[in-house]
Amino acid sequence: MLLVPIVYLVIAMSAIQGAALAVEGASRQAARVFVESATPADAEASAERAVQFALADYGLDPNGVTVEISCSPRPSECLTRRGFVTVVVTSRAVLPLVPPVLDLDVPLSVPLSSTATQQVSRFWGAAP
Repeated sequence: MLLVPIVYLVIAMSAIQGAALAVEGASRQAARVFVESATPADAEASAERAVQFALADYGLDPNGVTVEISCSPRPSECLTRRGFVTVVVTSRAVLPLVPPVLDLDVPLSVPLSSTATQQVSRFWGAAP
């Protein structure tokens, strides 16, 4: 009698944990590759690629994920020496085996979000 709820709890928790690890890894790696890029265009492309790879590693659909990149102290110039780049990745972990409730077409899910901040090197842009 107790076996079914316990098994479902383990399955649901593993789905949530996998999505949490994916979102955390995606934000951390996106921030890292962003600050190491040579140009802002390369930085955005590298961050997007890093997010896609991290989500693919955990089998998450990248269509339901939002990525926000912000910079400080100058929001218009992300790659400035000793500036900070913050990447926020938000997703939802869909609970397995849950039927639609109250005629909603949206499956029940748990919202997940992760934030990572990296500092641009003080040597960024210096000639080698």
